[in-house]
Amino acid sequence: MISLRLQSAPAPLAIAGRSRNVSLANSQAGLTLVELIIVVAIVGILAGAAIPIARFQVKRTKEKELRRDLWEMRDAIDHYKDAADKSAFQTKLDSFNYPPDLDTLVNGVDAGTKKVRFLRRIPKDPMTGQAEWATRSMQDDPDSDGGGQNVFDVHSKSDGTALDGTKYNTW
Repeated sequence: MISLRLQSAPAPLAIAGRSRNVSLANSQAGLTLVELIIVVAIVGILAGAAIPIARFQVKRTKEKELRRDLWEMRDAIDHYKDAADKSAFQTKLDSFNYPPDLDTLVNGVDAGTKKVRFLRRIPKDPMTGQAEWATRSMQDDPDSDGGGQNVFDVHSKSDGTALDGTKYNTW
């Protein structure tokens, strides 16, 4: 004897179960308005916190550039003075062997049979964006704005304040 069992009941349950799962998945897709507002608020708070940090970083980078440029020009002035002290070229008597201006460091001086340059170019002041610098001569008072006959010291023309509280024009 062969017995046959018909299992017709489980098929409708499987179809019904599948359709229930599909309807649950469709109802949970997407974001609600409250979730969207929370995400936008969190992104806004993070962006608001990042802006001051980015500004601080930009200012710090400019200060590093300013220090590097000042060091480069002062090093060129010192090399010019050393060469003049060793009589590699002629200078004016009242110049104390310092260069007459920054352009002389770039254009160079004739030292015997060759031209000696001490600086490739005058760098731009990162605080003002211009290739103009305030200079002091050996004859100037330390607190004066310059105007003498040689370049003893170079500093920025910016009146801004550094992160450490000092003025850029005193560096």
